[in-house]
Amino acid sequence: MKVILLRDVESLGSAGEVVQVKSGFARNFLIPQRQALVASDTNVAQFESKRKQHAAVSEREQRAAEAIAKQLEADSITAQVRVGEEDRLFGSVTVQNIADLLAEKDYDIDRRAIQLEEPIRALGVYTIDVRLHADVTAKVKLWVVKE
Repeated sequence: MKVILLRDVESLGSAGEVVQVKSGFARNFLIPQRQALVASDTNVAQFESKRKQHAAVSEREQRAAEAIAKQLEADSITAQVRVGEEDRLFGSVTVQNIADLLAEKDYDIDRRAIQLEEPIRALGVYTIDVRLHADVTAKVKLWVVKE
């Protein structure tokens, strides 16, 4: 089934592309999530007329993400954790903990945007990648210190 992507879909394509996908994927996921339209002649013509509007919105979102990225990179966050013998953490610092720390500093960042390969289990300074937009990734400095 051919569909027109309304948004960038990771590992499938970017907004505006006409891609071939399995019909079940289109019917059950892409179309209900408003990420794609069936690529009929009328939909293609209608989408072409809205392409410029979409480009302007996408550019605005990217500029906003770049502004937030500059603020994040200038700022740092501190996670105070309980430690045991030899400065070993009780538990770990997870993506949810980092999202909560960012929310305390008035950054509205979804936890799925924070790219952490594995939970942090030691004291120290870490650089965390936060994907704010498809083309914008910010690096946040995280200090993990004793309570």
